[in-house]
Amino acid sequence: MADLRFWFDPVCPFAWMTSRWVRVVAVQRDYDVEWRPISLRLLNAHVDYDAHFPPEYEAGHTAGLRLLRVASRVLDEHGQDGVARFYAACGQHVFEREGGADPARDTRALAARVLDDAGLPADLADAVDDDARDAGIQASTDEALALTGKDVGTPILHFRPDDGDGGTAFFGPVISRPPSEEQAAELWDHVIGLATFPGFAELKRSLRERPQLPAFGVRPGETGLREDWHGGSRRQKR
Repeated sequence: MADLRFWFDPVCPFAWMTSRWVRVVAVQRDYDVEWRPISLRLLNAHVDYDAHFPPEYEAGHTAGLRLLRVASRVLDEHGQDGVARFYAACGQHVFEREGGADPARDTRALAARVLDDAGLPADLADAVDDDARDAGIQASTDEALALTGKDVGTPILHFRPDDGDGGTAFFGPVISRPPSEEQAAELWDHVIGLATFPGFAELKRSLRERPQLPAFGVRPGETGLREDWHGGSRRQKR
């Protein structure tokens, strides 16, 4: 019985930033977190990438789907603990190193390095090409969207999903800087307090700082360049 379900795409920097915060809160509050796949590539299957996104997005989102195939196999064979380790190692490679690993450049090789760091068998990387797993990833994506509506991105969180009232689900929170350990639980309480009010619908701004991650050239203590992520995804057209 999870306290929190966290839907992630491994190529989303904001999902990664939120996951770092959630892992701290989970320790402080003794939460059990269940990690689930949501694919930006499947979520945007109806979108003309050339018209709506910067040039690199289609390849990046496709790489995210391929990595989620590996995560799906990890879940089947090594359970939630394996998925948690896989996602943590993936984030280290893609976001926590200057320059960052490009998931689209050689997705299978990246998956192999991630699996090695996570202490998981190397042959799980074969799943990057197993499109038979896409139906399960689509089902998980659809489940998340059924909780929040379709005009969202990643991550999606579902807090106390088994509390009898269906819990509370929402997109985000989207943060550009990680809170300190002292701030983590307090910030979490504010988010949950707002999200659990029955009439609450949305609090949003499209201006975002570039994430405070080495892969984006923003070091701890620095403030990233402010950009307008209109539509939540830097779409070129509405």
